[in-house]
Amino acid sequence: MKLCIFSGTFNPIHKAHLQAGQYVIDNFGFDKILFIPAYKPPHKDYDLSMCNHRLRMVELALKGNKNFAVSDIEYQNEGKSYSYLTVLELYKKYSPEGKISFIIGTDAFEKIESWYEAEELKKMVDFIVFVRSDKPVNLDRLKQRGYNFCVAEMKFNDISSTNLRKLVANGENISKYVTKEVEEYILENGLYKN
Repeated sequence: MKLCIFSGTFNPIHKAHLQAGQYVIDNFGFDKILFIPAYKPPHKDYDLSMCNHRLRMVELALKGNKNFAVSDIEYQNEGKSYSYLTVLELYKKYSPEGKISFIIGTDAFEKIESWYEAEELKKMVDFIVFVRSDKPVNLDRLKQRGYNFCVAEMKFNDISSTNLRKLVANGENISKYVTKEVEEYILENGLYKN
């Protein structure tokens, strides 16, 4: 099995995440994309009370899509969610064919060298990089440093989880940005109100 993972905070998961996953299915020949919500993301502030809500929203957003699956692998050890450790576990669990592919946005990829065990991680995965802004990016330095990646040619979709949380806090409708199930879950649980 060729394995592709999409790791993130998903706070909340939105349609641009799903579109990126579908783009990879359509253009790279994977059977499945494994979405991995970070339990305790090391590079972001996180609200521990939100961890289970974020996992549940990913489960709801992926429901009914045979090409997508969710993994709670980073919830099982309850430590910081380091991609290197997650990828090590995935190799043991799945014995994938070839290298694992790793979906990442340019904002995170540009900082990849600050990640835990980045030198080891770059040997273990091939990155599929999505441009996360309408500004040009230069990733030549990472290519020269031995990071193996290709840039996805998907049109930039300006949705950010940060902005969605602000919209919810202001009482605005987010139905065009998230699935119906995720929107209902956010409203039912009173998420992002403060």
